[in-house]
Amino acid sequence: MIVCGDDALAERLAAELTTVYGERVTLVVPPARGAAPSQRARASALLSRMQAVIGRADGDPTAPRVVEATDVDEATLAEAGVREAAALALVHDDDEANIHAALAARRLNPRLRLVIRLYNRKLGQHLEELLDQAAALAVPGLDPQALDTSTTVLSDADTAAPALAATAITGTSKVVQADGLLLRAAERTPPGPGEVADPGLCTLALLSSTVNDPAGAEGSDASGRSGPTLLPDDATVAAATGRGTVVLETVTHTAAVPPARALSVRGVPFGSLFSRRLRWSLAGLVISVCALAVATWWTGGGHPLHAAYVTLLDLFAINDPALGKPAARQVLQLLAGLAGLLLLPVLFAAALEALGTLRSASALRRPPRGLSGHVVLLGLGKVGTRVLTRLRELDIPVVCVEEDPEARGIAVARRLRVPTVIGDVTQEGVLESAQVHRAHALLALTSSDTTNLEAALYARSVKQELRVALRLYDDDFAAAVYRTLRAAHPQALTRSRSVSTLAAPAFAGAMMGRQILGAVPVERRVLLFAALDVAGHPQLAGRTIAESFRPGAWRVVALDTAAPGERLPDLAATPVRGGGGRSAGLVWDLHPGHVLRSEDRVVLAATRQGLAELLGRRAATAPRQAPRQAPPGSRRG
Repeated sequence: MIVCGDDALAERLAAELTTVYGERVTLVVPPARGAAPSQRARASALLSRMQAVIGRADGDPTAPRVVEATDVDEATLAEAGVREAAALALVHDDDEANIHAALAARRLNPRLRLVIRLYNRKLGQHLEELLDQAAALAVPGLDPQALDTSTTVLSDADTAAPALAATAITGTSKVVQADGLLLRAAERTPPGPGEVADPGLCTLALLSSTVNDPAGAEGSDASGRSGPTLLPDDATVAAATGRGTVVLETVTHTAAVPPARALSVRGVPFGSLFSRRLRWSLAGLVISVCALAVATWWTGGGHPLHAAYVTLLDLFAINDPALGKPAARQVLQLLAGLAGLLLLPVLFAAALEALGTLRSASALRRPPRGLSGHVVLLGLGKVGTRVLTRLRELDIPVVCVEEDPEARGIAVARRLRVPTVIGDVTQEGVLESAQVHRAHALLALTSSDTTNLEAALYARSVKQELRVALRLYDDDFAAAVYRTLRAAHPQALTRSRSVSTLAAPAFAGAMMGRQILGAVPVERRVLLFAALDVAGHPQLAGRTIAESFRPGAWRVVALDTAAPGERLPDLAATPVRGGGGRSAGLVWDLHPGHVLRSEDRVVLAATRQGLAELLGRRAATAPRQAPRQAPPGSRRG
């Protein structure tokens, strides 16, 4: 595996491939010598962080190989071994540099699996088609959808958005996205006497430690000698009394967020269209007109509708004067004319106010009064915009705060009719305008660490039990902030998030192949989620769900019921709404006696060794052992 990049995402991606998947990695970074002082310091810091994260020294044979190069051209790629590589990740922050390197890599190795970092979705889609078509033309008879030639374009903002959204809802980033559905691995404490444990969709693991951290520490050290038990069978789960479990469950709005007042996303409610004073004025005039109509009917007789009609004519001053009429009729006509004079300015004011409200509604909505149970999202940059879209897809009520009225996410907030406050979150009154004291969670996703921290601390002072997730770039700073906030507010849930850390698993999964949906850590071990075609796998084809389950190796958790022609090539990608009339895909509540057919596609949870056996590969060795030696030209998926 080759990783080309010069920032934290490259560092995390190389660490993910090495420690989780046990792959041999070559890292291409800018040169530390002969470069500008800032670039030299950046490259040196990247290498030192790499060694710290992976825990390998320069002399360790399993440590990533490092190639220093100013430009990622054909010569650099050849030196990195792109002709023999299984996959290449181009994760520079420069889209143009990534595209140039991808085109060069495809020429050198048409069978190479490419993973490219691009923010522009439309450009990425066209680039995927172009590179897959180039591979098909370079090797006659090669299937463009084949695993070893797939091109995947990802954005770190897109891949981090599901985990950030799940953090706001459930407080954890141990999530996997499949067919647009968010799944999380939730740790459950042992049930007490007389209690029944909730198994969720299925039990993924038995924890080696039953100690529960009330502050929400993510993961726990393997305090037991044998470590966690991955993918246990029902008998093992029933016999393991007193041990915590990790279960698979769906992330939903109703299960995670307290009931909130509905947020209208279509139309403008009457209460926000007209002010309270104007509504009272209109109500008073209507009551006056009704009283005049009743008085006209009572004094003049006749039909009530005729009395109302005459009153309206008097009100709009289009009736003949009541000359020669009784005095009561003349007085009522004068009163009706006076009411008409009062009605004119009220109607004019109503028209102006409604016009201004409609213009504001077409631009940005204000948070409605009495809103509660929502998520306050700070920052509408590229990351905040993706998280906002994901939260609205899950039907989570959101209130956004953005300082720049021209930010890229403002147009998205306007289109989704999401209430937005324009202002600096560090200024007094801005978070109050977003109703943070009634919010369920706060997501601080601005590009400034200090701004995110200041907003989080202020929100804590307003509502101590508020769930807070911070976007912090520096890992040491994030760890210090997390420990301090946890100690100061032990009953509150605080999370510090790095976009590169959240995005790295998705990039690593794409490098392993489109069948990998994600990885979930369980203490010191890892469970992989993969989408697999049943055809060609005798361990699955023709077997029931119960028979296909191998404890400790793999377990089928879902079945894709979509027709083969309508299936998404990448289940980890978010499906486009309303695209092509595609029917709903995955079914999670499977009967143990259901027989798997060759044309089926399943989602399974597996260990690394179990997935390697299913894919026909040798079992992955432990990351700290010597690297696997492959003959020249051999393929490693």
